Amino acid sequence: MIASADEAVRDIPNGATIMIGGFGLCGIPENLIAALVRLGVKGLHTISNNMGVDGFGMGQMLESGMVESHTGSYVGENKLLEDMVLKGKLDLTLVPQGTLAERIRAGGAGIPAFYTPAGVGTLVAEGKETREFDGRPYLLERWLRADFALVKAWKGDTAGNLVYRKTARNFNPMMATAARITVAEVEELVEPGEINPDHVITPGIYVKRIFRGDGHEKRIERKTVRRN
Repeated sequence: MIASADEAVRDIPNGATIMIGGFGLCGIPENLIAALVRLGVKGLHTISNNMGVDGFGMGQMLESGMVESHTGSYVGENKLLEDMVLKGKLDLTLVPQGTLAERIRAGGAGIPAFYTPAGVGTLVAEGKETREFDGRPYLLERWLRADFALVKAWKGDTAGNLVYRKTARNFNPMMATAARITVAEVEELVEPGEINPDHVITPGIYVKRIFRGDGHEKRIERKTVRRN
């Protein structure tokens, strides 16, 4: 167990490759991202489905000039990212969303490459091996792994076992398996044995550091009610 987000990211160096969980602004490790910005590391190579929005989430990392390259699926809500890419200030690799998920899962499973039909005949296929199976062409895609994975869970215990809540689960579980050091930010931290083993999504063996975050804004998660 770690006392704070700042302590959890203290040894992330310049030039590290970092996976950051979340989908849009749902299920992102808000406290860990803010701690990274305070740490001020540079030249990061980030892997995430998207880059947050201007001024929030991973958008803060862009504004601080921390990111050298990014691999992800969707970048349409971040104007600063668009400007940086067009000016050659950031190296961007766009990956079909399903392929991104599978490349991360493969990294966690120890599978160095796999074939997929996604991207055949497009710019995604440039420079990649193509092979035919049952009369259909497939691309060879490589796994993705990282030095650090920063993930967000709803509940965890001090042994690192994690439970996610609904769609906030998204990319977090697979990223937790695909990094040398996985850091988990949770909303509720309990003692071992307080989580039903059948409810655990990420076993504690994958998690090296865990802490309880504070003040989660959850800008995309809204509670709504209606009249009966």
